Amino acid sequence: MAKRIAASKVSTTLLADLPEWGQLNSKPIAALVGLAPFNRDHGRYRGKRKPWGGRASVRSALYLATLAVRHKPPLRTVHQHLLDQGNEQKVALIACARELLTCLKAVLKSRTPRPDELVTARDTPA
Repeated sequence: MAKRIAASKVSTTLLADLPEWGQLNSKPIAALVGLAPFNRDHGRYRGKRKPWGGRASVRSALYLATLAVRHKPPLRTVHQHLLDQGNEQKVALIACARELLTCLKAVLKSRTPRPDELVTARDTPA
């Protein structure tokens, strides 16, 4: 019951606060939501890449959904792979939120209720 309520809230937030949902590809959607990393470089200084801006309501809904499902098999492998590469916990969570956004975009595009495996940005055609 709680899973359906959470999924309903996330889908409602995505559809209400992201009207461009059907027209854009995964990269512009991630930038619009605020899950795309922006660099803070200047001259020889190489700053950290951090997500910045975007729609806070959609970003927080995706982040909380990622916290809820990060231990499920599709996202667990992505999350563990990012941690094994040496990424920080928060960086791995934001990357998983972006993967979840890409997966939800693929569900919308294919009009299937739920994909069997996580679809990454590299797998979807432009």
